[in-house]
Amino acid sequence: MKKMYLVIILSVLSQIVWAQSYQQEAKAIQKLLETEGKTWRSGDVQAHADCWSIKPYSRIIVSTTEGKTMDIDPYTMLHPPLEWVGKGGSAIHQNYKFNIQKNIAWVSHDEVSTSSDGIKSYSYEIRLLEKIKGKWKLIGQSIHFYQPQ
Repeated sequence: MKKMYLVIILSVLSQIVWAQSYQQEAKAIQKLLETEGKTWRSGDVQAHADCWSIKPYSRIIVSTTEGKTMDIDPYTMLHPPLEWVGKGGSAIHQNYKFNIQKNIAWVSHDEVSTSSDGIKSYSYEIRLLEKIKGKWKLIGQSIHFYQPQ
């Protein structure tokens, strides 16, 4: 009977530790995603590039509100055209959903972006990440712009 109680206690404790670790990883990923967006808007190209690790399998797909799809060269995240970055504005991420497995994660979230002149855009985003040398890095993303109903 004592062994059964010990097994139950150890099982509960391991679940608690796992949940805390998972939440820490989710917070680290969320912070990275917020940093990536802020550095893009501020025009800090180096800090933005530091959020990414481009791999042979990296991909960035964007679909527009007009129904067009763009396959963006992933290296654009490291060396974006200067006219694409630094335009100011802000973004709010909501409805985060995480799947974190060891050193790989995918995250979906909704984004409401507001340009510096007050125009809002809406997107559903899926972000692909890997933990490299102890730090989460983006390796790909899929962005789908939409008009709210």
